[in-house]
Amino acid sequence: MWDNISILTSHAPVFNIQLLLDGILIGAVFALAAYGLALVWGVMNVKNLCQGEYVIMGGYFAWVMGKMGLHPILALPIAIVVMFGFGWLVYLTIIKRVLTKDMFTSLLTTFGLAIVIQQALNLAFGPEVQAVESDFATLSMFDGFVTVANIKFVSFVLCGILAGAVVLFMKHSRMGQAIRATAQDARAARVMGIDTEKVYAFTYSLNAAICGAAGVLVSMIWVIQPFYGITHSVRSFVIVTAAGIGNLPGVIMAALGMGVAEQYAGFVLGAEFQQATVVVLLLLVLIWRQMQMSKLRQVVQ
Repeated sequence: MWDNISILTSHAPVFNIQLLLDGILIGAVFALAAYGLALVWGVMNVKNLCQGEYVIMGGYFAWVMGKMGLHPILALPIAIVVMFGFGWLVYLTIIKRVLTKDMFTSLLTTFGLAIVIQQALNLAFGPEVQAVESDFATLSMFDGFVTVANIKFVSFVLCGILAGAVVLFMKHSRMGQAIRATAQDARAARVMGIDTEKVYAFTYSLNAAICGAAGVLVSMIWVIQPFYGITHSVRSFVIVTAAGIGNLPGVIMAALGMGVAEQYAGFVLGAEFQQATVVVLLLLVLIWRQMQMSKLRQVVQ
């Protein structure tokens, strides 16, 4: 640990560039999955604990495409379409029945769904850690001290395109306007003739599709495994909790910050503590939010 800190301080400019680049490029994928959670949470008030499992499912689409001899990036539109349909099916069979229930019921339901998906992926693909080869070159800078795989830049651009498409859809399409109206006041939206049931189904399906796309990118810049979904779920919760529901710029900044924090923690503390950083950040965010709520309660009193 202390050796890594000394390296970081003695070669600060170069190593900081490496860690910052990796963190920002990976954080963009975190932002994509977190935005899907923000949609479901803000519109439906459902805390989706199987968020990470949807990401891993998308990753296995890319892995299967690679095994078939096709470039894994071609799995992106397939994952979006299939995961959208899967999300709609899950909504009709499971989520629809817990919308009016208390928060604990929705948490328990989506947690159970996450376990089912984990075991299904484990039976289908095995428990081994898989990596998808993108066959992209690696960019070398500063005499080889900074190296970044080009697939990370490609993923960053694709994340920007997908996020931009979702934002434009939410602002200019009739369904997007219906989703925003339902998020503001579902009862008033029903009075105005909006089919909120269809809005909820579409929102949940859109979230699954976004996660599927994020999973395809994750599989090419990281690794996938049936039981790795929980880390992506926790990341999404940290990002959305820190940024606030409906705050897209905040989600993006929090996700990029999360990516950078993980890279620094992995370098200084070791890879085995990289995931622990996510949990520590979750605890800090919850404590910070609790302190904010306490101040608000005092003002009201």
